[in-house]
Amino acid sequence: MVYNGLVFKKPYKSMGDIMFIEETTKLGFNDVLIRPKRSELGSRKDVKLSRRFTFKYSGDSWEGVPIIASNMDGVGTLEMANALSQYDMLTTLVKSYDLTQVASLPPMDAMSISIGIKDSDIELLNKTLTKHPNIKFITIDVANGYSERFGRFVAKVRALYPKKTIIAGNVVTGDMVQELVLRGADIVKIGIGPGSVCTTRIKTGVGYPQLSAIMECADAAHGLGAHIVADGGCTSPGDVSKAFGAGADFVMLGGLLAGYDQGGGEVIERTLVSDEMYENAQGNLERAVKTKQFVRFYGMSSDTAMMKHEGHVPHYRSSEGRTVEIPYQGDVEPTLRDILGGVRSTCTYVGAKRLKDLSKCTTFIKVNKQYNDVFENR
Repeated sequence: MVYNGLVFKKPYKSMGDIMFIEETTKLGFNDVLIRPKRSELGSRKDVKLSRRFTFKYSGDSWEGVPIIASNMDGVGTLEMANALSQYDMLTTLVKSYDLTQVASLPPMDAMSISIGIKDSDIELLNKTLTKHPNIKFITIDVANGYSERFGRFVAKVRALYPKKTIIAGNVVTGDMVQELVLRGADIVKIGIGPGSVCTTRIKTGVGYPQLSAIMECADAAHGLGAHIVADGGCTSPGDVSKAFGAGADFVMLGGLLAGYDQGGGEVIERTLVSDEMYENAQGNLERAVKTKQFVRFYGMSSDTAMMKHEGHVPHYRSSEGRTVEIPYQGDVEPTLRDILGGVRSTCTYVGAKRLKDLSKCTTFIKVNKQYNDVFENR
């Protein structure tokens, strides 16, 4: 039987099981390019990236560039929030921050505090907002936003803080976006498994291609007067543009902002033997040895993160994140300018005078290959 594009099968009649196969192809960022269109824009500097939002439940307004640093170790720090605030962008702080002990903070509208769904998280939230009542955003963050427990927790926080803007996730389907909005979320976080150090799709087989998830979830949220933030999967400024073009109100970045001074990670020096050869003093050929600097970066469901924040890996869990060493990048500011410049350039290619108009001006084309990578590894 076919209904709404879904094929329903009942292969195990004795068990009463029903298997659903959705035959419509779902797409990630790598599957598409944005088609250029005639534009009257004369320069990238004419593009307005700042947007103004008024949120469904809090009634609060926020204006800025809707790019958010992820609440990951090495990314969601106070130092990163200070850097991004210079460009009117947001940062979600890592859950481990105890802001009751922090004296100086970035601008209150430049960051969100993050919590899980334990009783201790409510206690910390109460203490933090008592100490810093002007913080506007609360991010309620779990890997699996489909549990009833999560929905009840979102409703509880909404009842406790009716004037705060609540970001909740993660989910990837329109039905659950609607559920979380009805429970009190102003902004729903979209993404299961697209991140560079996430292995959820490998360990569980669960996920949803990020571009399609953004499209479908944006439609569901906007129909209820709420918003979404696309969380994960952006590996370049072009992916950020694709997320906005697909309908994301905000885009959250993790790996793109990892490895910088503002992340606070330990810089590790490694001695590497290269393929280059040189002639030594004795006239013999030797391979060149170089010293490079790296920073450790890991998913927040990885063994590394669980050991750091919980002191152990629970026996009933598996790691759903990688731990990698990425090149040390220095100051984050050039990368922020590069990301913003890329998004501005996208807008000029499709005739969007404002970032707000980008989704209206975007037509995606399916491709087999995005770009010429002949020199990428040389």
